[in-house]
Amino acid sequence: MALVEINFDGLVGPSHNYAGLSLGNLASASHGGDVSYPRGAALQGLDKMRHNLGLGLVQGFFAPLPRPNHGFLTALGLDHDAATPGPGETRLRAAAWSASAMWTANAATVSPAPDTADHRCHLTAANLVTMPHRSQEWPDTVRQLRLAFADAAHFAVHDAVPACFGDEGAANHMRMAARHDAPGLELFVYGRPGGPFPARQHEQAGRAVARLHGLNPEKVLFIEQSAEAIAAGAFHNDVVAVANERVLFTHEQAFADPDGTYAAIRSRLPQAEIVEVPASAVSLADAIRSYLFNAQLLTLPDGTMGLVIPTEAWAMPAVRGWLDAMLASNGPIRHVLPVDVRQSMANGGGPACLRLRVVADPATVDPRFLLDSARIDLLAGVVAQHWPEQIDPADLGRDSLARSVMAARGALLDAADLGVLV
Repeated sequence: MALVEINFDGLVGPSHNYAGLSLGNLASASHGGDVSYPRGAALQGLDKMRHNLGLGLVQGFFAPLPRPNHGFLTALGLDHDAATPGPGETRLRAAAWSASAMWTANAATVSPAPDTADHRCHLTAANLVTMPHRSQEWPDTVRQLRLAFADAAHFAVHDAVPACFGDEGAANHMRMAARHDAPGLELFVYGRPGGPFPARQHEQAGRAVARLHGLNPEKVLFIEQSAEAIAAGAFHNDVVAVANERVLFTHEQAFADPDGTYAAIRSRLPQAEIVEVPASAVSLADAIRSYLFNAQLLTLPDGTMGLVIPTEAWAMPAVRGWLDAMLASNGPIRHVLPVDVRQSMANGGGPACLRLRVVADPATVDPRFLLDSARIDLLAGVVAQHWPEQIDPADLGRDSLARSVMAARGALLDAADLGVLV
C-alpha cells in the first residue's frame, strides 16, 4: 500500500460572507460587514488546488455543507426569514449562513495508519464548540468524512469529542516523521483560558483524540500555545507554526515553552529540524497579519520542501526579507510558492486553513473526492454558473438568496455525483 499525503481543500461555499463572527480572528473582525464575492472566492480556492496538483501532489476536495442551516435556526426557535430580527438574532441568523466549513483544517484531527494501534488512519471530527457558527458543522462533516473514507479496512472515522472540551481539529495538531509513510510524532497544541480572546483548543480534547486513535503515548506531545500568541490573534496554532515530515517551521513566540518544546521533539525524533523565525526579524503582529505560518509546508515529488504562502505574506517587506534570506541559506525549505486566496484571507483563513492533510493510499479513498485537471474544470464550471457573484451581509436571511445558495450547492453535488450529501 503506497501511503502519500493528500490535501483535501474545502470548496468555498456559495454563502461565503463577511459577518465578522469569529472572536479573536482579527481578519474576520476587521472585514465584518464587507461585501463578499463567493464566486471569486471559490475560483481562487480551485486555482490553489490546481496549483498544488500541478506540483505533482495528490489533491482532494470536500463539498460545502448545507447552508443556510434551517435546522440550526429551528433549534433556536427562530423563523427562517424574519424581516425584523430581535436582539442578538442578526448574528445567529448569520451563523446559519456561514461558509466557514471551507476551512477544512478544522474539520477533523487525522492520525495516519503508521501511528495507530490498529494500523488504520483515524479521523475525529472537531466539535468547534467555541464559536456558534462553527459548532453546527460537525454532524455534516462526519457524513462527508464517512463517505470519503468509507473503507473500514483502512479508515476509522469518530464523532466529535464531548462539547465540554473544545476541539478545533488539525489547526492545533501537527505531525512530524522521517517520511509521511513512517511512524510519526504527533503534536497536540492547546491553549489556556484567561486572555482577551478564547483559547479554543482544550488539552483534554487532544488527549481524548490521542486515546481514540490508539496512539503510542511515547510518540505524542501535548504543547501549550503561548498566551501572547493567542492574545495577538493566533486563534489557532496553525497561525504561528506548521510542520511537515522532519521540519517544524515556527515563530519564536508560538509556544509557552519553546526551548522545552524543541527539546521534547528532538528527544523523540532525533532528525527533527526546527526552523524558528525570530521576533526581531518578523514580529508576532506581522506574522499573524501576513499569515506566514498559515502556509502549506509540502514535500514535493523531488524530495525538497516547498512553502505555499498567501500573496499577502510575499508582499510584506519584513516577511519577504526573511524568506529571501531563508532561501539563500542551506535550510530544509527550498521553495516559496505564493498563491492568491484573498477572499479567504479577508475572512481569516490562509492556504493552510483551507486544507485537511490525510496520509493514505489514494486507492482507498472514494474517488469522487479526488481531483484531476478535468474534475477541477468541472467544479469551476459549476461555480462560474451558479455561485452568487457577491453577498452583502445585510442580504443574509432573504428567501431569494437562500434559494440561490441552495440551488448552487445542489448543482455542484449533482455534477460531482455526490447527491447523497443533499
